[in-house]
Order: sequence, then structure tokens, then C-alpha cells
Amino acid sequence: MKMRTLRSLRFLLLTLVILAIPATSFAQFGVSIRIAPPVLVVYAQPVCPQEGYLWTPGYWAYGDEGYYWVPGTWVEPPAVGLLWTPGYWGWNDGAYVWNEGYWGPEVGFYGGVNYGYGYGGVGYEGGYWRNNQFSYNTYVNNVGEGRFHNTYRKAVVNRTNYVSYNGGSGGITARPSAAQESAAHARHEAPTAAQSSHRNAASQNHELLASVNHGRPPIAATSKPGEFSGKGVVAARGAATETKANENRAAATRATETKANENRAAATRATETKTNENRAAATRATENNANANRAAENKAAATRTNENKAAENKPSRTRATTPEHATSARPAQPAARSEAPRSEAKPVRASPSAQPARQAAPPRTQSAPRAAAPQRQAAPRQAAAPKPQQQARPSEAKPEQKEPR
Repeated sequence: MKMRTLRSLRFLLLTLVILAIPATSFAQFGVSIRIAPPVLVVYAQPVCPQEGYLWTPGYWAYGDEGYYWVPGTWVEPPAVGLLWTPGYWGWNDGAYVWNEGYWGPEVGFYGGVNYGYGYGGVGYEGGYWRNNQFSYNTYVNNVGEGRFHNTYRKAVVNRTNYVSYNGGSGGITARPSAAQESAAHARHEAPTAAQSSHRNAASQNHELLASVNHGRPPIAATSKPGEFSGKGVVAARGAATETKANENRAAATRATETKANENRAAATRATETKTNENRAAATRATENNANANRAAENKAAATRTNENKAAENKPSRTRATTPEHATSARPAQPAARSEAPRSEAKPVRASPSAQPARQAAPPRTQSAPRAAAPQRQAAPRQAAAPKPQQQARPSEAKPEQKEPR
């Protein structure tokens, strides 16, 4: 009862302070510095310890030794029906200013920072209040297997932007909507005592300094506020506890990639060799075909040349042989025919006293083939008949006189 009274008084005092502060400077408490905070830490959410607890994501705070990590944790809300709006770093008047988180009936603007596990930059998708009980979205919340009854599953888009501040150089450019502006003026409650104690414990842990862990704190999240040891502690992904495993995985990956590269190189060499052999064989076959074609063409050309020469020489030989026959055969006939008048017994008929003319029958018998010759040359005989008759008489008498001897 006493605790409830004190909580009510604290809430009343906080309300009076909020009313006294101008709206433009609302929630801008703490320090302002000129060095941007590191990127958000990547980690796995621990199991929710108890039904009714809500998740408050981890963030970078600033202390005497610089930035330090405040682990994410499950927290009991100050009252039923309230939701947590995370704080965020924002650029204002040339410096980074921390805007403190708060509890309220609606989730307000938190700089568009992607804290994960339902806080993707706008609103909250990790669950909602129903009948004074909180329903958990098991898609983004780790509540164990079958431990909670008020659960559901709804897919949430996972973003990979881990920038931890709004505005300034490289910061997120998100601006509050009208609904978020309205939520900023609604009823709020400050972080609980457990949350404040949790933050103080983180500020005293040297391993949580960004200058020491270089963005990979060994305590990235816890199951309950202030519990920095035990089963509920989760290290950052890539922290010292995971270095050896990552190195082993990296070595195995490199070995696998090396073997795969060697196999690919060997397969490539074999393929190139086979391709070169096929190309060489195809080239040789092409050259052989070309040579064979050229040889065939040359042979055909030579054959045609020889045939052409033979064809040209044949008429020449024909012309060379034809006149010989013509001069040897055709003049012989006129000569034989010219002898025919000399062998005929026409003069014998004219002189009855020449008895040997009858013995000239053998010459007529021998000249029978000449008499059987075609009459195409009869015209020359008629034209030459007078001359042989006049010249044959002296010559014919002499043979006739010599024949009896």
C-alpha cells in the first residue's frame, strides 16, 4: 500500500513538471555532445522471465568515460495498459541530445531508430494489452515454449538499419507524425526504479564502455534489470565469447570456398582443354576438307584444260589429214578416167586394119571399176575428150604395135 502511494506521488510530481516545461523542449533531458553514438548492438533476445513483463531495448548512454551500452531487458511496467517508448539521440543546435524514454498508453516517436524486437522505427509490433493482460507476438518476442497463454504470431518486416540517432551527419531523417505528436502530449510516466538502477549498473561496468568493447559488449541483454550474470545474460553477436566460434566457422567457410574454387578451376581447365581439342579437330577437319576441295577443283580444272586442248587439237588433225586424202584419191580418178579414152578401141573402130585393138579388152576389164564410178565427173570427161583423142592416136598406135611383141 505504501509503495502504491509513493508511486502515485511520483507520478503526480512528474505530471506537474511536464506541464511546466514547454512542448518544444519536452523529453530533451540529459547531456548533449558533438560525437555521434555508435551503431546499435546486435544480439539475441533472452527469454521473458514472467508473464506481464515488457521488453525495453538496449541503447547507448553517455557518461564520464564516454558512451556505454545499457543492455536490453524485460521490465515490469508501472501500470497495466502502459507501453514503453524508447529514448533516442537527436541532433539539435549543433549537438546530439538524449531524449528520454517514457511509459504511456500509446507508443510515441523514438527517432525512427530500429531497435528491433517489435521496435522497428515506428510504433510497437511486439504485442498489445487486452483485458488487463498483455498478448505477446511470438514472431518478435522470445517467451519460451508453451509458458505463456496470451500469445499470437504476426510477421514483422525486419530492417537492417542500425543507426542509433536521428538527424545530423548520417543520422535517420524520420520526423514525428501527427499521431506521434499527439502521443507525446498524452499521459506519461518516467522510467521505473528498476530501469534507473539497471542503467546505473551499466554505467559502472567497464566492459560496457564503447571504447573497451568497440561496439560488441559482452552483456548485450538480460532477462531482468540489473542481472548482469547468469543464464539470462546474452552477449552481443560477434563479442569475445563468440569470436572463437566465428573464427572456426570462417576457417571452415574459407576451406570450403577454396575447395570449391579449386574444383571450379579444374572443371574450367578441363572444359577449356576439351574445347580447344574440339576446336583443333574442327580446324583440321576444315583444312582437310578445304585441301580436298582445292585438289578436286585443281584436278577438275586440269581435266577440263586437257579436254579443251584435245578438242582444239582434233579439228587441226582433221584438217591436216583431209587434204591428203583429197589430193591422193580424187586426182587419181581423173587420171584413171583420162587414161580411159586412151584404152578404148574407138580409134580401132575408125581403122579396120588395126587388128590388135581387139586385144585391148583387158584394159577395159581393168577399167571396169572406173566405168562403174559415179557419173558426177562426166562433165570433165566431155570437156577433155577432144584433147585425149588427138593426142592418143600417136601414142596408142605405138602400144598396139608393141603388144604383139
